[in-house]
Amino acid sequence: MSDSTSTQAVSTGARLIGCAGWSLHKDVAAAFPEDGSHLERYAAVFPAVEINSSFYRPHQPQTYARWAAAVQPGFRFSVKLPKSISHEARLRDADDLLDRFAFEVNHLGAKLGCVLVQLPPKGVFDEEAARDFLPRLRARVGCMLALEARHPTWFSEAASAVLREHGVTRVMADPPAGQPGPHMPTTSASYIRLHGTPRVYYSSYPPEALAEVEQRIASLTANGADCWCIFDNTAAFAAVPNALEVLRALQPAAIV
Repeated sequence: MSDSTSTQAVSTGARLIGCAGWSLHKDVAAAFPEDGSHLERYAAVFPAVEINSSFYRPHQPQTYARWAAAVQPGFRFSVKLPKSISHEARLRDADDLLDRFAFEVNHLGAKLGCVLVQLPPKGVFDEEAARDFLPRLRARVGCMLALEARHPTWFSEAASAVLREHGVTRVMADPPAGQPGPHMPTTSASYIRLHGTPRVYYSSYPPEALAEVEQRIASLTANGADCWCIFDNTAAFAAVPNALEVLRALQPAAIV
């Protein structure tokens, strides 16, 4: 083993642990600073957040700029691609929509860490559309791309090859909708989305499940690769306490 390989093996990648949104329920208030907006308080503890509202409606460029200004330099945003592109246009003929989205999110500047593409459950893998769309998206945003597919055809070797070719990270979702077998990574980076099990968006993860998540993140980042871990079980306010537990285990100095 060469010296450079040895050095890489002991380095640690970014552990971008956070939630889908920065709403803070009163029950977790003590874990955050008292002063500031919800985003400012959230970002004082967590290193990353996923913006889901962009899926439903556009945000003004100045809104993204204000969010970027509210957080520390190392903080990263993941922004969900609008459904007008992923669900309605089905990734086809979407240049105008892409231009608008990119113009908006690029006001996050260096704090734009990822664009998340979530496809509909009935969204069948269309190789021609994917090969056309992915480079168009990448040309407009200078960040990681992650894709959460929910139809079995997106887990085929052909689909995996397209994702690998374009450097797009396959999302590791729980529960793994549409996935017929074990997770098949497509890049060295990882993106974990935890929706809640057994009740999607509601269920809190028990300690043993969170311990497994912690071990998985540690393993995925051991060779210097970045790993996003986003808790999306927000409907009953379980995301923040679950994410805090994982953050406490992996980055204890981050907890106030």
